[in-house]
Amino acid sequence: MMQTQDALRQAAQQVMEQVGTVIFGKDAVIREIMTAFLANGHILLEDIPGVGKTTLALAFSKAMELEYHRIQFTPDVLPADLTGFSIYRREEEKFVYRPGSVFCNLLLADEINRTSPKTQSALLEVMEERRVTVEGVTRPVPAPFLVIATQNPLGSVGSQPLPEPQVDRFHPAMSIGYPDFEGEMRMAKNIGQKNRLDEVKPIMNQNTLLEIQNQACEVHLKDTLYRYLVELVQATRKHPYVEQGGSPRATIALVRLSRASAWLQGRDYVTPQDVEEQLPYVLRHRLILGADAKLAEVTPEQILEDVLHSVHRPTLERD
Repeated sequence: MMQTQDALRQAAQQVMEQVGTVIFGKDAVIREIMTAFLANGHILLEDIPGVGKTTLALAFSKAMELEYHRIQFTPDVLPADLTGFSIYRREEEKFVYRPGSVFCNLLLADEINRTSPKTQSALLEVMEERRVTVEGVTRPVPAPFLVIATQNPLGSVGSQPLPEPQVDRFHPAMSIGYPDFEGEMRMAKNIGQKNRLDEVKPIMNQNTLLEIQNQACEVHLKDTLYRYLVELVQATRKHPYVEQGGSPRATIALVRLSRASAWLQGRDYVTPQDVEEQLPYVLRHRLILGADAKLAEVTPEQILEDVLHSVHRPTLERD
């Protein structure tokens, strides 16, 4: 049964509230992950161990009734562990396909930069096309299909950088970070009580999420906003400290996340503020800085500030 926009928006808010009962003091992170889900985008979490990444993914999967799989990436994880493989069944005298970890709605790819580039690349097709090809046979994964990937900071033991094409397939990237004082106090006081994840209530299901994703795609962007958005992405390519700026895929991600953000705030149109709020999440992990930037100790955040100041901000006039 079709639900009204207000009912769907209320359901999305309730999902975030449910996740907030197990992840304390991280409302902005929870909201951005929800925005990415509504934009049908994959998420990259760049963080140290122990800050609640697995708990966060589990809470979302329970609140939205998504089939959830987690795979811990290590050097011995093979591409077939992700995509699946065929085994011979003697009693049936034939090969039978056994699905891999990607056949779910929400995949937590934990410490993705600790495995081999070959295994990392196995995620590429399914992240982009929502299907896998094994032994010449193409199989679609369930819809929706969303990936939350985590990676340790570069320089950690056993870690290696993700291939650029894979980094580019994540809509937003962010860091959860340590909880604030009040959040950590709440966490400490809950030690010894029953598992908070058991208290997370299902608010919506897969079909509801798909319906919201479709509605978010219909949020209106004026031509001036399209121009503003494209100029921002192109400005990263011309910055003197940037060796490689945002790709066309970054432009697509910025459009989708801006629309989802506007929808979540109860609007059927995108504002310049929506674009500006999503810009760091979309572009920070995509920028490859040159040697001069490292010598000058310039950060991606500073470059994005320069970009925002260099591009004319349009005024929003309703049609």
